Amino acid sequence: MTERELTRRRLLELGLALPPLAALSHAADLFAEEARGAVVLRATPAIADDDEPTPAQTEGPYFTPNSPRRRSIVPAGASGTRLTVTGRVLRTNGNPVARALVDFWQCDARGVYDNNGYRFRGHQFTDAAGRYALTTVVPGLYPGRTRHIHVKVQAPNRNVLTTQLYFPGVARNRTDGIYDADLLLRNWRKVGNRRAARFDFVLAAPN
Repeated sequence: MTERELTRRRLLELGLALPPLAALSHAADLFAEEARGAVVLRATPAIADDDEPTPAQTEGPYFTPNSPRRRSIVPAGASGTRLTVTGRVLRTNGNPVARALVDFWQCDARGVYDNNGYRFRGHQFTDAAGRYALTTVVPGLYPGRTRHIHVKVQAPNRNVLTTQLYFPGVARNRTDGIYDADLLLRNWRKVGNRRAARFDFVLAAPN
């Protein structure tokens, strides 16, 4: 590990114990693994690279406001490979952001958005340690785009960060004009017949 990587933020990332979230059993298992030291998660590029905020990206045409509050955005009977994404919302100064709004939306496993309702749409708030946990499915592909999840992140009474998350190993990453490698999901892995990943959002510290 280089001196640059061994920052105060990196030490927090390696040493922070994360207790389970009772509201989401699969996410609770992942948090418990971290707490036991069984999983060491790398910082996102935004944390490891000079504490830069997470890059913003276009909202796209399919955002719907007033989504339901829920950690799982998978509707009953939906097809697709289940995916759990966990992480934190942090300031560039290293402080976690409690009660940050994290709003997710995406297409389904076939590449179709629900623009009349709230399938695969939902928001949640981070806990006191800045943590969130999302249950969804791996989104499908549609013309012109690679796999992605849309996100809006807002610290209380602050500006909204609008961005997108991307998937490692997807061929279309190379041809998608919006794709940004700094927004790749981290620690991508199989957990039984599911997938799991990690991403920490970094917001500019307030003045």
